[in-house]
Amino acid sequence: MNGVILRWPVPICTTINAQYYKKVLQDKLRPAIRKNRPGLLESGILFHHDNAPAHTAQAVTDVLAGYKWELLEHPRYSPDFAPCDFHLFPKMKEHLRGQRFETEEDIIQATKVAIKNLDKCSYVTAFKDRLQRIEKGANNGGCYVE
Repeated sequence: MNGVILRWPVPICTTINAQYYKKVLQDKLRPAIRKNRPGLLESGILFHHDNAPAHTAQAVTDVLAGYKWELLEHPRYSPDFAPCDFHLFPKMKEHLRGQRFETEEDIIQATKVAIKNLDKCSYVTAFKDRLQRIEKGANNGGCYVE
């Protein structure tokens, strides 16, 4: 909830499979946490991702278990509960709306600026909204309707 730790654009034509995701966790995310949030690895990580096959593959779950990161459960088949889709992406889109980009690097830089422009309140709101959606879903038999 304290902001973005790692912004990693996936290279064009890259398939995100378990091996790729595992490598990003090991070689990009964990070092970024160590650099950008000193002490967080020792105090404990609450980690959330959805149920995509790359995220739930045994190789990935083994790595996360080895890190002793606590996984926040993501309900099956429930895109309604993804915080990025309901708060962070729309906020980024506000910043990017109407712009045209000549190169992939221009897109990456504009996205970087959009993320930096999000204040801490944006992240707190995103996760509070997520908790409310999960609660509504639990009270509605696992289904949630916006």
